[in-house]
Amino acid sequence: MTGNSHTAHSTRSDDATAARDIMSPLTTGVGVVLALAVTVVHVLDQGGITEMKDPAYLGYGYWVLELAGVVCAVLLLTRARMAGWVLAIGVAAGPLVGIVVSRSVGLPDATDDIGNWGEPLGVVAMLVEAALLVLAVLVLAQVRRGAAVSR
Repeated sequence: MTGNSHTAHSTRSDDATAARDIMSPLTTGVGVVLALAVTVVHVLDQGGITEMKDPAYLGYGYWVLELAGVVCAVLLLTRARMAGWVLAIGVAAGPLVGIVVSRSVGLPDATDDIGNWGEPLGVVAMLVEAALLVLAVLVLAQVRRGAAVSR
């Protein structure tokens, strides 16, 4: 019985260490850079901060995404880091879904990108968004696992 108690304690300790490790300054820094990269890619795609992507709903969506990317980066650098990681999922998944739809079946009044999978900025966007999504999911899963073990 003592062996099982030691193993359970060891597992809890290992999980707590893993949760701390995944929230390291390096992980947070990578999250900040990726969130800001999503913003930069979309500013470049729309032609600058003051430009409006056409159709208008897409332009407003870009502006919301760009603001969300900056807010996400700021949250990751504060005590509200967990909120930043949750927001990171939206900052990454939203445009990732959007680019897949725009390249496959197209969006309403925006069918010019159908089949345009090789466009360089689109490829960069998909890579950055996928990396941020994977990182955010890993961080939140590890934190949740650590919280469940510590109860």
